Amino acid sequence: MHQKTSHERILDLVYIAAGAAIIAVCSWLCIPLTVPVTMQTFAVFFIITLFGGRRGTASVLVYLLLGAVGVPVFAEFSSGIGVLFGMTGGYLLGFVFIGLIAWGFESLFGRKYIPQVTALVLGLAVCYAFGTAWFMVVYAREAGAVTLAEALGWCVIPFIFPDIIKLLLAQTIARRVAPLLSAQNSAISA
Repeated sequence: MHQKTSHERILDLVYIAAGAAIIAVCSWLCIPLTVPVTMQTFAVFFIITLFGGRRGTASVLVYLLLGAVGVPVFAEFSSGIGVLFGMTGGYLLGFVFIGLIAWGFESLFGRKYIPQVTALVLGLAVCYAFGTAWFMVVYAREAGAVTLAEALGWCVIPFIFPDIIKLLLAQTIARRVAPLLSAQNSAISA
C-alpha cells in the first residue's frame, strides 16, 4: 500500500475543498425551464470525473456538511439540517451514492470513459430511487399520501433529460481539463 506524502495529502484536501466549492456555486446556478434546473448534478458529475470517486465523494460529503451547519450552499442559497431532512433532501443525500458507485467502478475498471459514464448513470438512478423514496415518506408525513407515479412525475421525469445532458457535458469538460491539472501537478512536484 502506497503511503501518501504530505504533498499528496495537501493536494487531496485542496481538491476536496475545491470540489465542495464548485458544487456550491453550481447549486446557485439555475436554468429557468418549465421546471427550474440547477447545475448541482453537473458539478457532482464534473468533480467525480475530474478528481476521481474518492475525492468526489469526499467533496460531496463536505458540501452536505457545510449546508447542514448553515452555510448557504444549497439551491437558492438555502442551508440547514431542515433542507437535508426536507422533501428533496433525499436527492441531495443521494449525491453520495453517485460518488460511492463511481469510486467502486473506478477501483475495478480505472477511470476509463465507458465504465465511468456507466457508474455515473447507475449512481444517478440510485440517487433518483433514494430521493424519491425519501420524498414520498416526507411528503406523506407533511401533506398526505402520494403515489409513486406522482412522485416520479414531479421529482424525476422532468430531470432525466437535463441530467443526462449535464452528465455528458461534465464528462467532456472534465476530460479536457484533466490533462491540464496533471501537468500542473507535475510542475508543482518538480
